[in-house]
Amino acid sequence: MQTINEVEKRYIKDIKSADVWSVFRIMADFVKGFDELGSLGPTVTIFGSARTKSDEFYYKEAVKLASLLAARGFNIMSGGGGGIMEAANRGAKEHKNVESIGLNIDLPTEQIANPYTTKDLSFDYFFSRKVMLVKYSMAYVIMPGGFGTLDELFEALTLVQTRKVSGVKIFVIGTEFYKPLLDFIQTRLVRDGMIGKDDFLIIRLTDDLECVANEIEISLAEQIKVLEKIGLNDTEYYKSLSSLKKEES
Repeated sequence: MQTINEVEKRYIKDIKSADVWSVFRIMADFVKGFDELGSLGPTVTIFGSARTKSDEFYYKEAVKLASLLAARGFNIMSGGGGGIMEAANRGAKEHKNVESIGLNIDLPTEQIANPYTTKDLSFDYFFSRKVMLVKYSMAYVIMPGGFGTLDELFEALTLVQTRKVSGVKIFVIGTEFYKPLLDFIQTRLVRDGMIGKDDFLIIRLTDDLECVANEIEISLAEQIKVLEKIGLNDTEYYKSLSSLKKEES
């Protein structure tokens, strides 16, 4: 007989039973995220499988990319668990001048916080965690992963496509892994008119980590210009972006 653990029991109580008190737990997730992450500064979120082992190719690539970006002054954010998430935090933690952020979540299986974060938050709900993973980042890097990673990829694509976020770059790492998916998007979704040709161009598929780091730096300059154009020069976020740009200069 299948047993129900405490996380599953809480989910059933909070969601399935329409417990109005769960609203406060949802609010707490958002308040915690806004409070802890609002002043982060330039940050890149790296998504990927929790099941990737430390001796596997993409784990090592995630460490390299995170280290490359952190060396240039970018904070690194991940889902806080193992696999690619751990690799991202591990690469960032090599550099003392940036934050290595992990946004964890209570799950019945798999999700155990990795030891490479400098800032670690735990969320009760996927949707509030996902908001935080995308809200405070200027670029999203999608490494190979499963359902959760694909969910995050398509969420990010939808946000950029519908212009709910602007100036954000989406990099997909793993040409061999993701080519069948991108072929499907191009030959079915674009061809059948489900998305526009320009929508497909949102995705930057590459295995060149140095190129990713360089393009994110270029994006930094572009986002600074956007903030200046709309009159947000006095915000803390603008100051943090422009200070990093000055350091690079």
